[in-house]
Amino acid sequence: MKHQDSQSEKIRVRVDPVLQDLIPDYLENRLKDLLVYRQALEKGDFDSIAVLGHSMKGSGGGYGFNDLTSIGRAIEKAANNRDKESVRKSIIDLTDFLNKVEIIYD
Repeated sequence: MKHQDSQSEKIRVRVDPVLQDLIPDYLENRLKDLLVYRQALEKGDFDSIAVLGHSMKGSGGGYGFNDLTSIGRAIEKAANNRDKESVRKSIIDLTDFLNKVEIIYD
């Protein structure tokens, strides 16, 4: 049985071509958010994490990224519950998504 490397599995997302100019900056900003999430988590700043998660929850679907909406919802909920481990898991999920996402303009 051949072991498949999970890193090679892409997450394909179909996006409206009208958004093509906006998507690279949007995804770049989500990468920058990772650093903010990690720094806020180190400080125990759950309020900032919740605000950022709420923002991603709201914007993800508008750009066609339902996974980002779900991750944002999970981050916001975990931060509101002051659940450090769940926030950490969601940050890993976000990192994984951003590393694997492949945009298809359709």
